[in-house]
Amino acid sequence: MKHLLKMLDLDGKEIIEILNLADQLKYEQKHGIPHKHLAGKTLGMIFEKASTRTRVSFETGMYQLGGYALFLSSQELQMGRGEPIEDTARVLSRYLNGIMIRTFKQEDVESLAKYGSIPVINGLTDTSHPCQVLADLMTVREYKNKLEGLKLCFIGDGHNMANSLIVGCLKVGMKVSVATPEGYEPAKSALDFAKDFEDFELLREPLKAAENADVLVTDVWSSMGQEEEADKRKKDFAGFQINEQTINAAKSDVMVLHCLPAHKGEEITYEVFENHAKAIFDESENRLHAQKAVMVKLMG
Repeated sequence: MKHLLKMLDLDGKEIIEILNLADQLKYEQKHGIPHKHLAGKTLGMIFEKASTRTRVSFETGMYQLGGYALFLSSQELQMGRGEPIEDTARVLSRYLNGIMIRTFKQEDVESLAKYGSIPVINGLTDTSHPCQVLADLMTVREYKNKLEGLKLCFIGDGHNMANSLIVGCLKVGMKVSVATPEGYEPAKSALDFAKDFEDFELLREPLKAAENADVLVTDVWSSMGQEEEADKRKKDFAGFQINEQTINAAKSDVMVLHCLPAHKGEEITYEVFENHAKAIFDESENRLHAQKAVMVKLMG
């Protein structure tokens, strides 16, 4: 494991190792046990997309691990004025011990890793959101005490969350169903990976997808960069909402997750969100612990 660029880069054993380390680091943090695994190390954080959870969790995580995080807005870097990403990668590799980037194109993350000589972590692209899915798997295991054999159902846009959930969940032995409107299917790379698994299905009917689900997951209908499509997407995604009907179709002890921010009343009702808020905000907290585990694995 040299980088974390997408869930496809990890095998099931590596995912479980990250989750086990995340559990350990969470325990130590809760009990005041120091874990300065990255003392003297620096992480550069490149942001082309706005962030709440990603920035705060990585910055806090580096501090707790004894290291230092630098916030690097793309508008303040020479990247914003046209410096090639391959040159940026080679320069930053001389200064830093690792790079986290939150951007639009997956190709930019791959290029940083190709031309740089230090670990690169994908903090989110339009294609993949591996850090979030590691936090999701951590949270599911905390609540259900296992992963293998559980069914996760994702309802919504076949965007970065759907892509990463499909791959990550199948790799740890979970069953996965995805419900999207026509034209909003997950990426070809995720579907190509899933086609060899009997425990995967892509459906158009959310209630059918939710049948016997242990975990229900959704995300906003319009992600960053898709704001101009918001009105069209509201029409196209009508019916693709986690609501009481969806809850009733799933198992009686179903848990609900959302990567946040949530547009309550669109992809999830206010009532369902609040009824499952503890799990959702545990999931949000676990971004911190899962990402610390990734950083220790890559930079420790």
